[in-house]
Order: sequence, then structure tokens, then C-alpha cells
Amino acid sequence: MDMKRQNIGIVAIAALAVTLVAPALAYTGQKLRGEAKIGMKEARAIALKAHAGKITDSELEREPGGSGLRYSFDIANGRHVQEVGVDAATGAVLENKAEGPNPD
Repeated sequence: MDMKRQNIGIVAIAALAVTLVAPALAYTGQKLRGEAKIGMKEARAIALKAHAGKITDSELEREPGGSGLRYSFDIANGRHVQEVGVDAATGAVLENKAEGPNPD
């Protein structure tokens, strides 16, 4: 096998691995999703309604307040980043503030 074909094969295998693994790493805290009453898709829509922009980070985490389980989103709008927290049981917006200098 020549070097060019070998490299193409390696790239194809790497692309397949990323395709198979990427959905599993979609956001931090996926192991908690069975405890959430609302899904990530609905929580994202709620967060973007609270603060427009592009979601740059998503997390499902245990955090005080509300039901104790929340989706946390960093939403960029220009150079400004907003942190929006959505209760995973009720869909209520629990947090909507500018991201501080030491992000989580």
C-alpha cells in the first residue's frame, strides 16, 4: 500500500471515530439526563429565549436552587458571554448573568 492510500485510510478511521464518539460527548453531565424532566433541546430553547446568542458550552449539573439539577449554558453575543441556568425539572430560568472572570 502506498503512503498516500495509507494516510487516507488513517484519516477515514479518525473521522469515523470522531463521528461515533462526538454524540456521547455532546455536553458535560449527560450521565444525569435520566433524572431531568426536560431535555437538553428544550432547555437550550429556554436559555436562548432568555438571552440571544450562540451557545458555546452546555452542562447538566447538580447546583443549589430550584430542583437542584440544572442545565447551565454559556451564551456568546459578540464579546459578551452570559451564563444562563435552566431548572432541569421545571424549565424555569434560575440564572441569567454575565459570565465572571473565572468561568466554571
